[in-house]
Amino acid sequence: MSDQQPQHTTIADRVRRSVDAVRAAVARRPVPWIAGGLVGVLVLGSGGAVAVAAATMPDQPTPTRTASAAAPSATSTRSAPATRTPSPTATATGRAVPEDPDGPSALRACTIDQAAGAAGLGSFEGAVIDAGTGKVLYSHAGDQPKQTGSVMKTLTSATALAVLGGDQRIPTTVTQESAGTIALVGHGDATLSAGGATVYPGAPTLAQLAQQVKAKLGDSPVSTIVTDDTYWNDADAWDPTWPVSERTIGYQPMVTALMVDGDRANPGAATSPRSTDPVGRAGAAFRTALASAGVAGAANAQIVKRATTSTDTIATVSSQPVSTLIGQMIPNSDNTLAEMLARISSKESGANGSAASLTGVYQAALRSYGVDPSGIVIKDGSGESAANAVSPEFVAQLMVQVQAGAKGLGTLSNALPVAGVSGTLASRFTGANAVARGKVHAKTGWIDSANTLGGWMDAADGTRLTFAFYAIGSSRAAALPALDAVTAATYSCGGKLSGS
Repeated sequence: MSDQQPQHTTIADRVRRSVDAVRAAVARRPVPWIAGGLVGVLVLGSGGAVAVAAATMPDQPTPTRTASAAAPSATSTRSAPATRTPSPTATATGRAVPEDPDGPSALRACTIDQAAGAAGLGSFEGAVIDAGTGKVLYSHAGDQPKQTGSVMKTLTSATALAVLGGDQRIPTTVTQESAGTIALVGHGDATLSAGGATVYPGAPTLAQLAQQVKAKLGDSPVSTIVTDDTYWNDADAWDPTWPVSERTIGYQPMVTALMVDGDRANPGAATSPRSTDPVGRAGAAFRTALASAGVAGAANAQIVKRATTSTDTIATVSSQPVSTLIGQMIPNSDNTLAEMLARISSKESGANGSAASLTGVYQAALRSYGVDPSGIVIKDGSGESAANAVSPEFVAQLMVQVQAGAKGLGTLSNALPVAGVSGTLASRFTGANAVARGKVHAKTGWIDSANTLGGWMDAADGTRLTFAFYAIGSSRAAALPALDAVTAATYSCGGKLSGS
């Protein structure tokens, strides 16, 4: 409840009476009343009387504003004195609000509320952090864990770098069990290629394995080829929350430890239908490679899926380093590599490689970066599941470490798509949002129930910010430009961004 203000007629009467009294006194006794009369005006008068006193005493200091005076808010429309006029910068995306010239709010005087209120964002969640200070500048339901979409791949990358390291390579081996029986053993390298076109340049090939087998066996025939994907149990190879269309259209394979070319029907196409038997497809391709290498009997060899009984390794190839795999995964949002790195990280950390183990594995790994992952829920490595739950604030906090390149995270930072330039952001940030082109480095996310964006930027005023924005429940067509707009608004506000 606000205090009622005095009426203008009362103020005018009080001013007039005060001034008349002073004039009369001065006429009778000029010298004593020159100073005393003016003080009387200050004491008796209010509002306009104070203004009169100030006008007659220009050399006096400006009276100090008392605690009871109402200080203007950041959104006040009160005019400032001519010598202290604030000059907020108006932009097409960030809305500058008038600053309080007498207080510290001048340091943060820009909002993104209008952009954040766009209908295209659906149920919006977001967080922005000043990377230099660690201060949360903005949060709108930012502490609420929700589905991340493919922003999850940033957590997967950070986990893999913590557990595996950027230099580790993933092997695929061949063992000899007995005369005529060899086994192809997978350890999670989905880039292993049948040869020819591949979306993973520099990947190892089945031909390289087959040539090593030929060199070892000579003229000895092969009658049985064992395919072993038991590095982790394939009982949870497909998450029930994933739409089957992700496999049939070609975004996601079944998650098995042995496959070739990410189980793509067309190895040279990033989006290509996947099968219901990646292990069987890998076995058939290996048999062809053995026959091409001249291994006797291989063309007609029987293929059996089971665990190998031998540790006698006769051939081996390895993937490119984990850092390279992250560089291939992040720009194109490759679900296959994300699932592989998640399961391998689980195995290498001492867990069992199951999807159920991922929450604990990720929490332990991410904690090593100095962030608190309590409360996150990880159902997969790619972000496909709507049951994943990570808050925007956590993503923004992790991005503080990412942009700094802490503990090898520079690999992830360098791989992030750049607005209007590369990866899944190459065609985005158009029109008014083009102001942020080249300045925003972020991972995109898209599932049926959410569109997301999380990363870091060098804002218009030079402040480095980290952020995560989630558009929950809106269509992709509406969400993408809305996400770009709220990100561009953040870019325009920079370090002056004011919280919701």
